[in-house]
Amino acid sequence: MLSVAKVQRRNAWRYYVRGVAFGDGRRPVGQSLKGALEKAGLPPGVWMGRGLAALGLTAGQTVTERQMELVFGQLRHPDADRIERELLDDGADPETARLATVLGQPVEEIERRKATPLFALDFTFRAQASLIVLWALGDDHTRRVIERAHERAIATALHWLEDEVAETRWSSGRQRAKAPALVIAKWRHWDNRDGFPLLHDHCLVLNRAQRPDGSWYALDTVRLYQHVVAAGTLYTLTMTTEVCEELGLATVPREVTVGLRPVMEVAGVEQDLIDWSATRRKQIDQALVGITDRYVKKHGRLPDERARHGLGWWAAQDTRRAKKTPKPLEQLRAWWRASAILRFGRAMVDGLLERCRAAGAGIRARVGPVVDTALAAVDVAAVVFTVRRAFARRHVLAEARRHLLETLRGRAFQPGLDDYIADRALSRHSRQLTVPQKGRRTPAPDRLTYTADFAWPHRWWVAGTDGKPPRESTRYERARVASLALQNAIRDARILSTARDEAPAATASATARTGDHDHDHDQAAPHAVDRPARDTALTPAQRAAAVHVHQQAAMPEEYLEGRTTDPATWLPTPQNLDRLAALTKAAEARGRTIADGQRPTADAADHARHQQHTTQPDQGRGAGRDR
Repeated sequence: MLSVAKVQRRNAWRYYVRGVAFGDGRRPVGQSLKGALEKAGLPPGVWMGRGLAALGLTAGQTVTERQMELVFGQLRHPDADRIERELLDDGADPETARLATVLGQPVEEIERRKATPLFALDFTFRAQASLIVLWALGDDHTRRVIERAHERAIATALHWLEDEVAETRWSSGRQRAKAPALVIAKWRHWDNRDGFPLLHDHCLVLNRAQRPDGSWYALDTVRLYQHVVAAGTLYTLTMTTEVCEELGLATVPREVTVGLRPVMEVAGVEQDLIDWSATRRKQIDQALVGITDRYVKKHGRLPDERARHGLGWWAAQDTRRAKKTPKPLEQLRAWWRASAILRFGRAMVDGLLERCRAAGAGIRARVGPVVDTALAAVDVAAVVFTVRRAFARRHVLAEARRHLLETLRGRAFQPGLDDYIADRALSRHSRQLTVPQKGRRTPAPDRLTYTADFAWPHRWWVAGTDGKPPRESTRYERARVASLALQNAIRDARILSTARDEAPAATASATARTGDHDHDHDQAAPHAVDRPARDTALTPAQRAAAVHVHQQAAMPEEYLEGRTTDPATWLPTPQNLDRLAALTKAAEARGRTIADGQRPTADAADHARHQQHTTQPDQGRGAGRDR
């Protein structure tokens, strides 16, 4: 998971030096950062990024307190003191010597325009809850594997941002150029503010990048924000795949919020263990109840999906505890193990990795390293279209990475497969909305907007559980149902097409004479399956059947049999729709009569109860139109 925060205030660097750099704790007054880190047994911050060479730094070099003040507090060269001193010795005046160490536009000029300078972006990478539990309670080998995968996944995501996303801007954003070299300071943390395990890294990305001519300009931070989700899915996919392959594990879906996308967690890690480590989640959920109640009283309605994200952020801020005294990792791991044994027993803690391997072996036995790129492209296009309607390549790429994570269950895949699926979804199942205009600059490929020609799935109601009222289906639930409907249609067309290909030539020629041919041969024809050591001896029909079986096995059970897509849990039947419509009309009639000062008559209520709803919706299946 990846989250982003701004470093804007002039003294924001002090917060990071005194707190974030000190294990998210409170550094003693008067103690140097280096001495405090060594005394507390905490790892120092290190420099990352391809832009370090321009500043005379190397990757992995320790970040000092003075460098933090100069770079992230003044937007100056990390060795500005030496450079300024040498220029003064050569006879330069103090102002000229100081400006020579500034990276880009001085902070004073930005503040004179009554603008707030943006010094950096704080990219925080953290692993899934199940991987954090394994890292905290596993042996030394397991811990090293997870930490190494965590570091490589961070490097992969940051390099992708450098290669594909980062740009510099000037002339108030009218001019832009690629910036494939970022300057980053990374800080490792072991726990949350409650002292429970939470492996995460803070990566401060400097809001300056060097152009080929040597000048420094600000980054296009809006563009970085737009690609945060795609970078986060790349981090999660990379880390999960490496850990599962090296330790022999697999993943399963875990629903965190009803109706929203499940999180792929390591199979074998029980929910009780996840709840034990995720103390902040429980605190946020408890605070969210009261915040949501106040929202309903103020607006007269339940919050939508966008509002729920904002309310969740407020709940997290309200429940955030004060900084603590950090402790070394060895001491924390001993306390975590003792706490887990006291709550769950020694047998459960000691046998955690073996249970995960056993569960992973069962999943790997039925889910091979197979990705049907045709069905993957349909799934990605259908989900993104249903959730957003209009979308860009970054949305499709993020969904392609989620598809690989959900379908492969932790199995390795060929590098670049996510880009291939995204490009296929855009080229075959999407329609470009952005129209280049004469006299204007042609937009870059990743700035184009698309939509799809699929049928828009209707909303439906999901029956409530545990006494809760029925709720409206979420956009993700409608997207999943639409995707499954389209995938099933393509599977059926593919099997029919392969059966016709294997029919006798006479039958094929007779069929051709009568005009009975595929309406869309590109979708109906057998598609290649990216799989190592593919058995080429199988017939097209056998390959299609094998892929069908694999895809059914790889799909999370929640998508096929559970509450999300089980028709028995929906309320789209004509009887239920009639009942809901009648209740609504009766309530409206009572409201009108009360406003008029009259009491509702029995005949009006009886008529509303028996009113028939004549139109029947499509029930959210989202079947695709012929193309």
